[in-house]
Amino acid sequence: MKKIFSKLTPPQVLTFGFLAIIFVGAFILRMPVSQQTGVHVNFLDALFTAVSATAITGLTVVNTAATWSMFGQVVLLVMIEIGALGFMTFAVLLFAITGQRLDLKARLMAQQALNLRNLADVKSVLSYVFSLSAIIQIVGAVLMLPDFIPRFGIGRGIYLSLASSISAFGNAGFTFFDKPVSFLQNDPYILIIWMLLITAGSLGFLVWRDLLLFHRQRRVSLHTKVALNVSGWLIGLSFAMFLFTENVLAPLAHTSSLGHRILDSLFLAVVPRTAGLEVVPLSNISAAGIMIITLLMFVGGTPGSTSGGIKTTTLGILWMQSLAALRGQEQVNFGGRRFSPKIVIKAMMLAVISIVFVAAVSLLLIVTETIPKGQGMEYIVFEVISAFSTTGFSLGLTPHLTNFGEIVIMIVMFIGRVGLYTVMFSVMNIREKPSSYQYPTEEVIIG
Repeated sequence: MKKIFSKLTPPQVLTFGFLAIIFVGAFILRMPVSQQTGVHVNFLDALFTAVSATAITGLTVVNTAATWSMFGQVVLLVMIEIGALGFMTFAVLLFAITGQRLDLKARLMAQQALNLRNLADVKSVLSYVFSLSAIIQIVGAVLMLPDFIPRFGIGRGIYLSLASSISAFGNAGFTFFDKPVSFLQNDPYILIIWMLLITAGSLGFLVWRDLLLFHRQRRVSLHTKVALNVSGWLIGLSFAMFLFTENVLAPLAHTSSLGHRILDSLFLAVVPRTAGLEVVPLSNISAAGIMIITLLMFVGGTPGSTSGGIKTTTLGILWMQSLAALRGQEQVNFGGRRFSPKIVIKAMMLAVISIVFVAAVSLLLIVTETIPKGQGMEYIVFEVISAFSTTGFSLGLTPHLTNFGEIVIMIVMFIGRVGLYTVMFSVMNIREKPSSYQYPTEEVIIG
């Protein structure tokens, strides 16, 4: 076993490690102790739930609270935690607990999992990741206690506070309430806490480290600058657009005040960053609003965070590259720094491959799945992007997926969490092959 492990590349270890966690989780969920009394879940549905939890997505084919026992829900929370921080992070923690030293391969895998620039950062960043994530989730849970304990009682209130904090910080989209989470749309206190947790998780640990060390270093990295700028613009613009397209959530006017609807609109601008908590029912959102959510889901959060999507830095680099090209500039500059051509090409490749992947999967599901009367292809495309970006929003397709459809969506969620590059470099065994020669250049007419 050790000999086989030594032959695997870091991307392969990450990929197969996530697969191992998923299947172990599925077998545990399949056990009667994980299910409510009188409930019987087949293996495919248990596997789908395990993939969704480990991929911190939130798409479910069964009702979470009505299907899984307390033990089963705790199993889901453990898988969400592992999925959010990365299984390699926990593997390194195990090394630390047992007193074993990290060899070069373990460091390389941790570097791959956390998107670190160099190996020297591995040990310090891992310690920081565990400490920061634990503090944020505990603080989030404690802040929710004054609201949830009066609502649900002491025991249930403590559990739901902790579960909600884990789900929100992990951008998982799972809810453990006995009713739809929309009952909180008039609860600004909880919504603000959730938005802060979601944003904290979607920014990424490297960004938070830069911010927390700013008083000492008096500077932040280019990565942090791009991530913060793009995240701020996305939230601000989408908030303004939702106020306009949804007329300040006019369908909720009979149940919510203007102030609550403005806050709900802001929440709606934050959650598509792969959190998927449907406080505002998507049935109340216009076609324009659904399109905005779809675009936000596709972008997702920041590299090294608990979010999916093509990431904010990819969008930022492509946007700045486009502006530079329009101005006739060959270099892409931002914050007193210049992006390397390799990074720009990598961002373009990720965006193109992601679009092709989502389009191909959507076409496949349009052929195999039933689209309800009155719905169009957005019914399928929205679900595929939600799975790919590990968001968890759904227009209603997931509970009605065929067995084939469930398998396809599981694959999409897995790829969305592990990453297209990791899958290409591991499962598909794609390798970078630098060319030792160059052909003559020739112009091609475009536009």
